[in-house]
Amino acid sequence: MNISGLIANVLHAVSLLLKHGIMNISGLTTNVLHAVSLILKQGNKISGCQTNVLHAAYLVLKQFNRGEGIKQLLAKNMKELVLIGGGHTHAIALKDFAHNPLPDVRIVLISDVEQTPYSGMLPGYVAGFYSYEECHIDLNSLTQYVKAKMICDRAIGLDLNNNLVLCENQSPVRFDLLSIDIGSTPATLSVPGAAEHAIPVKPVPHFLQQWNQIIEEVTNNPDSLIRIGIVGGGAGGVELALNVHSRLSKILKFPQLWDRRPRLSQPKINSESQAKINSEQSNLEIHLFHRDAELMTNHNPWVRQHMQQLLTRRGIFVHLQENVGEVKPQLVCCESGLNVEFNYLFWVTQASAPDWPKISGLAVDATGFILVSDTLQSVSHPQVFAAGDIATIVNHPCPKAGVFAVRQGKPLFNNLWRTLQGQPLKPYKPQKRYLSLIGTGEGSAVASWGSFGWESPLLWYCKDWIDRQFMISISRHPSTS
Repeated sequence: MNISGLIANVLHAVSLLLKHGIMNISGLTTNVLHAVSLILKQGNKISGCQTNVLHAAYLVLKQFNRGEGIKQLLAKNMKELVLIGGGHTHAIALKDFAHNPLPDVRIVLISDVEQTPYSGMLPGYVAGFYSYEECHIDLNSLTQYVKAKMICDRAIGLDLNNNLVLCENQSPVRFDLLSIDIGSTPATLSVPGAAEHAIPVKPVPHFLQQWNQIIEEVTNNPDSLIRIGIVGGGAGGVELALNVHSRLSKILKFPQLWDRRPRLSQPKINSESQAKINSEQSNLEIHLFHRDAELMTNHNPWVRQHMQQLLTRRGIFVHLQENVGEVKPQLVCCESGLNVEFNYLFWVTQASAPDWPKISGLAVDATGFILVSDTLQSVSHPQVFAAGDIATIVNHPCPKAGVFAVRQGKPLFNNLWRTLQGQPLKPYKPQKRYLSLIGTGEGSAVASWGSFGWESPLLWYCKDWIDRQFMISISRHPSTS
């Protein structure tokens, strides 16, 4: 019989009973309980009366439902930290909680998917460079490692008066502290027919399901004409167009129709003419629609011009200054009168937020994103934090880009941890300029940083290494039972 270990465990339990004023235990008086508490303070220096005291303590535990009361007592005083969404920021925060656990905190993750995609590798997945497993984080494995509870369901609202998360299928989930990292979705509802006939790139699982169907169709029908439409000429739309073209052209076994390095002596032809010349040699058409006069208006002139030249050399039709007014079955209708047929239409426009944060009473900006302070804490409800695309930092608005979601992981963890410990929070300030590495789908990447731009295969190797290191840091951990 290990007396010292029994003393440590049993007497600690008894001290908890004393602390919470549980005195109505038959057969034991307050004096005995007080004596047990005093002995506990002596640590290992316990006199010969330890057997009697242990027996008394044992009676306490036996009387208290054979120790089940202790479990109830501990559970009653646990703090509930609930995370909605398995985005990049929450994945990093969960990994940090595994390395810095809090014994009186129970963590619950609510996510509608068990495999969450890493956005930095999705264009590479579309191009065929990565497998599904290589670019997805296994949330079940991560939560098991953190010793957190995973609820696979979709959050649909909050009861902020009673601190409850309302789920689509599960009963409400109580929280003491809440963090939201649910990303964003392209704004489609404002265009008639877009919600019914277009494929938004977010939520990503639905997009990937559709993309895999396209791959299967092209593989099974290589002689059939396929038309792909992409609405949105920002970095996301341009990168998607290049990677879609790369993957499908490999499947169809196109000959090389362009020289990756631009030639000074190359004749000057406009994008429409070049796209027509190239498309006549294939049964693949890709159309990119953008409302502005130039692509990727948030990037410098060199990058904008270079990316348009890349698209032209690939034979991709670029329709600038075209507002999509309506989407019909297999037909894009622009306000200018331009109509373009399609088999599949991807929607990669400006990000939008779901309605439920605003309906629940959280303070949001004009587009529905949750307003947070520099500490990533809701400006209206201090028990709520938000990060990633769903959040707008009032003093430092930043683009809805994965690089910021990743950078917010550590600050979010620190402030959640500090809140749970009753410590003051620390502000987070995002960088003003950030490096974008845009994959071309052909083993090369374009760097965009401030006024600097450059394309090189070395940049793709760099991007690939960065992305793989991130996935290793999140996904590799000791196996859990």
